[in-house]
Amino acid sequence: MRRGQHRVVPVVTGLRGVREEDVTNPRESNVWMSTYTGGRFYPETLTENEYRIEDIAHGLALQCRFGGQSREFYSVAQHSVMVSELVPPEHALWGLLHDASEAYLIDLPRPIKRLQQLEGYRSLERAVMTALLSTFGLPDTEPMDVVWADNGALVAEAKMLGLWNPHWVVALLPEASIPSIPYSWSPLEAEARFLRRFRELNTR
Repeated sequence: MRRGQHRVVPVVTGLRGVREEDVTNPRESNVWMSTYTGGRFYPETLTENEYRIEDIAHGLALQCRFGGQSREFYSVAQHSVMVSELVPPEHALWGLLHDASEAYLIDLPRPIKRLQQLEGYRSLERAVMTALLSTFGLPDTEPMDVVWADNGALVAEAKMLGLWNPHWVVALLPEASIPSIPYSWSPLEAEARFLRRFRELNTR
């Protein structure tokens, strides 16, 4: 089956079926993770994975920012939509997908992710992002305005969620550019808005 074709067959009963290619053409690797749409994510053969926007949206919508240490739930999907809206249109899709690897590898707070002991995680994250970006036709280098928007969103979220500390070292947007956040979206709303934003950017 070619990339982009999403045919699901009811080989195994449950919430979802198993894709036909996973049954008729099993991978040599036995290291894999089931995905929301019924596929498999193979961390050892990254370039051969089929990265589906539905899996990404669902995975990010169910993950809470800041390691869950906030006073209310706030998803990575909502953060991603915000970043995409803070950057110029030509970088909006990159902004939306800047944390897409976390749909498979989970979101780690920055102080944890930067630990020397987690170099293996960072290496895998870079490799997953490279494969993801290629799938969606994006360049491998993160635009600087996405980096700035990511930081601006982080500050706004931390203030909203009662986590902001003035001793944090963050490369910031100008204060006037830091967005306001009316409310936290539920996982269902976050998933729907992420998918809507993706479709909007792909029809321009």
